[in-house]
Amino acid sequence: MSIEVGSKLQGKVTGITNFGAFVELPDGSTGLVHISEVADNYVKDINDHLKVGDQVEVKVLNVEKDGKIGLSIKKAKDRPEPKERNSHSQRPRHGKANDRGGNRTETFEAKMARFLKDSEDRLSSLKRHTESKRGGRGARRG
Repeated sequence: MSIEVGSKLQGKVTGITNFGAFVELPDGSTGLVHISEVADNYVKDINDHLKVGDQVEVKVLNVEKDGKIGLSIKKAKDRPEPKERNSHSQRPRHGKANDRGGNRTETFEAKMARFLKDSEDRLSSLKRHTESKRGGRGARRG
């Protein structure tokens, strides 16, 4: 039985390291499930998710020429593909973005120029406010 990229197989966890888990496949070969491929959420300690001897379903991600097999547990789970969503219509807009005319096809350069102008305005306002509390730059005391 040859291991093909994209196939789903049952395997047994034979070893756990800080970077992943080794899984023995039905044909006797061993592959590695990297810690980033164990679960959909962040995995700090792989021991919270897997133990030696666990039976797991894995998906073959890659097979290297030197025989190394890359596996994934999270990609082996059957779940519907997320529908492609229109990020502009479903993502809530915050702050003043809608007050600027809502130009959603704005170029990077235009966004950067607007950001720099806003940033400079905020800095100068902050500086003015701070200096007035301290008595200004040139104020002499005493």
